[in-house]
Amino acid sequence: MTTLIARRAFLRFSVAASGGLLIGFYVPEAISQTMASESHAAGFMPNAFVRVGTDNKITVIVNHSEMGQGVYTALPMLLAEEMDVDWKNVGYEPAPVDPKYNHPVFGMQMTGGSTSVWSAFEQYRKAGAAAKAMLVAAAAQQWNVDPTSLKTQAGTVTDGSGRKLTYGALAESAAKIQPPAAVTLKDPKNFTLIGKATKRLDTGVKANGAAKFGLDVKLPGMLTAVVARAPIFGATVRSFDDSRACSMPGVRKIAQVPSGVAVIADGFWQAKMAREALRVEWDEGAMSGFSTQKLMEQFREQAKSPGKVIRKDGDPDAAIASAATKISAVYEVPYLSHAMMEPLNCTVDLRGDSCEIWTGTQFQTVDRANAAKTAGLPLEKVQIHTTFLGGGFGRRANPHSDFVVEAVHVAKAAGAPVKVVWTREDDMNGGYYRPAFLHAIDGGIDSTGMPVGWRSRLVGQSIMKGTPFESMMAKGYDPASVEGIDDLPYAIPNIGVEYHQVDVGVPVQWWRSVGHTHTAFAKECFVDELAGLAKKDPYQFRRGLLTKEPRHLAVLDLAAQKAGWGTPLPPGRARGIAVHSSFKSYSTQVAEVSLTNGNVRVHRIVSAVDCGQYVNPGIIAAQLEGGAIFGASAALFQEMTFESGRLQQTNFHNYPMVRMNDSPSVETHVIESSEKSGGIGEPGVPCAAPAIANAVAALTGKRIRKLPIRMSEAVERSA
Repeated sequence: MTTLIARRAFLRFSVAASGGLLIGFYVPEAISQTMASESHAAGFMPNAFVRVGTDNKITVIVNHSEMGQGVYTALPMLLAEEMDVDWKNVGYEPAPVDPKYNHPVFGMQMTGGSTSVWSAFEQYRKAGAAAKAMLVAAAAQQWNVDPTSLKTQAGTVTDGSGRKLTYGALAESAAKIQPPAAVTLKDPKNFTLIGKATKRLDTGVKANGAAKFGLDVKLPGMLTAVVARAPIFGATVRSFDDSRACSMPGVRKIAQVPSGVAVIADGFWQAKMAREALRVEWDEGAMSGFSTQKLMEQFREQAKSPGKVIRKDGDPDAAIASAATKISAVYEVPYLSHAMMEPLNCTVDLRGDSCEIWTGTQFQTVDRANAAKTAGLPLEKVQIHTTFLGGGFGRRANPHSDFVVEAVHVAKAAGAPVKVVWTREDDMNGGYYRPAFLHAIDGGIDSTGMPVGWRSRLVGQSIMKGTPFESMMAKGYDPASVEGIDDLPYAIPNIGVEYHQVDVGVPVQWWRSVGHTHTAFAKECFVDELAGLAKKDPYQFRRGLLTKEPRHLAVLDLAAQKAGWGTPLPPGRARGIAVHSSFKSYSTQVAEVSLTNGNVRVHRIVSAVDCGQYVNPGIIAAQLEGGAIFGASAALFQEMTFESGRLQQTNFHNYPMVRMNDSPSVETHVIESSEKSGGIGEPGVPCAAPAIANAVAALTGKRIRKLPIRMSEAVERSA
């Protein structure tokens, strides 16, 4: 594969500090314009960089945040594959915030939507190929030979006669070489890294404690702050009494900021104890009477009337009305917290003419712009240092940059470098949850058991409304609310999807796998209910409806086979299955469960995935394992409920996760594919809840229509 690259598409210069070669790579203009038009992002977007040191070290500068999903390994693998380097000499650095590192599709520097690998697949490879071409050209000049006669392997250039030069020895002379007008990429059959399980580059520093997360940041003279935030969304400070808190040891300052009252001290514990001594009176505002129970009652009423039509194939209402047998079901999912292992935090060093920020963020461009506005500084005077993220799941991609903007306000008050730390309780109560949703679904089958009509009616909040991303609602609705149901893959002749978008004062945003978290649950549970209505095996029933969907069918068959679908299980156990596509990938999960004293135990989850051409199967396995447990935790335990405007869940004691001793075994099976790469960080989540719920139904005869699963709320199969 040969791609033309304009000479102006490269930025290259000697790196004085390392005495090496730095090559910056830009997407060819034609490709960039195509991507920009597809995503409504303007401009010519650069992508990745590589530095070749005279010590033979290859440093890949990664423009995506590392939050456990493996981009500090997968993206260097892409580049190293084309560059023919020794993997033990490859390292990484997080990119600074700069437009040259913008996402080629979204037009800003960010990490999310399971896009990091597929969006960079060719860009990083081309950067590696370009670097290799320049190093080969430098060797050819030195030996006075034709570059095409030379070969590369493991970071060296050879001429076939025994002469050999390392990339490090060639780095400085390569910096003077004109960049190639075109690069030729490897035939995939010659890959030595891509597609192979390869040791992660960040494992060592995470294992020995050297990895720097946001909470690890230390600066000379740095203070630590915590903020007393409103107990109810929308509430504001009426007054506060800090007389006792101010006199406590280590307290430097107490100041009101837009989000509440900041307590600034020498250390975290001093700030936290002083905050407990504060007395704050709040104007509680309109949300003081908010109740999630009443909200879901409102959702149920709203679902009884038609919503905005998102999809209409045929006449679903007429088909259901005339069906031989019909069924209706209402599914509910609650608000959910992201519950990252590392709570939110942000360190700011604000000076008169500059602002430096250290934090784990998924939204560098947005955070930098919002921080600059808050600090009153030009954009170029603000820099963000991206640390490792102790989990993100979307929470650290906040359109309002809430935790960053707040820290800049606190830094203004502190007059010194300050780290703002959120406790676990702060993090849980701080908002921006996965929105609660309700799905009312009607369906019908004919006399042969084949579905003839399906109508989904959704009620819930938009995550786009009121954000800079509201332009994505060009069709009059939030596409993230209905993704995963608007493209229902099953061969049903009459399909309708309607949506009621409601405004609620609870701040929401994307949560790992976004809309697919609730659409997959409702969709796949209802398919099982239709199968039960037709008296057919749930797996075979799906097979019959997916004959024109080969990638769905392939993962469905693989997971069922590997799980032993149809083979006997020990007494008291049952299996459930779910298949779903999200983020350009296709996945199926089979869950094996039992029930003890009314509590569901998940023993095994078998996952099959088709994510197109992949980079590192070890990372895929890790992501699917984590996604399955993440989804199972939500299915079994998690909900955020409000009474009188106040959140009832504050920490892991009443918002639990699947713990190690209860964790299921998770098996991963990856389909070999030459299709374009899809995402992998999020597709492991959507199938977990419906697979578990369907297994519970198979075991007990009772349908699960509300999460988290409580057997007391299960519905008899005949309902």
